[in-house]
Amino acid sequence: MNVLYLLLNLGSISIPLIYSFNKKMNFIKHFKPLSIAITIIAILYIIWDIWFTKLGVWKFNPDYYIGYTLFGMPFEEYLFFFCIPYSSIFIHYSLIHFFPKASINNKATSLISLIITSLSLFVFVTNIDKAYTCINFLILSTSIILGWLFNRTLLSKFYISFLIILIPFLLVNGVLTGSFIDDQVVWYNDLENLNIRVGTIPIEDFGYAFSLLLLTLLIFEKLNKKS
Repeated sequence: MNVLYLLLNLGSISIPLIYSFNKKMNFIKHFKPLSIAITIIAILYIIWDIWFTKLGVWKFNPDYYIGYTLFGMPFEEYLFFFCIPYSSIFIHYSLIHFFPKASINNKATSLISLIITSLSLFVFVTNIDKAYTCINFLILSTSIILGWLFNRTLLSKFYISFLIILIPFLLVNGVLTGSFIDDQVVWYNDLENLNIRVGTIPIEDFGYAFSLLLLTLLIFEKLNKKS
């Protein structure tokens, strides 16, 4: 099914995009700053993605994409960095809109940040030989430090919303890594990761998603305050 990856992208963004025009939330008013934030982080992560594709850290199964590639990556992979952040950030702001008190206190935010950052840096230092593990946990720890320093309020809310975001994440990323289908859309070289999986999903992917979204949100909120 060579349209599967495309359908996953379009399916992920379709409902959030439609409901962005809902008058109660009026999320579409944030479209410009959000688009800028998503694009900035997408460029950085696409460069990372191309680099790792060339290194053989991961590769893509041509049975599941339409066939157009650039720098060794399918068109759908580029689309991923726009569709998934938009839909995920829509979930984040929907939660805040309907449950404005959905956050943890400052002490808990600091403690969780300290624990995750410390563990991430430990994994980074002890796995220098594993490209995905090493870079992923370094970026994860960096994103949390930036969140703690510059927007602790956002971080306190994102720790909650990310738990909700994990629900569609497990479904979409599960399919990408081989759940519910005959093969994998994205193949991972287990010599470059911890070879620990939640179902079919490498444990690193959770940190990857967290940093991708948090960094986008940090830029978006900064831009949104100026607009």
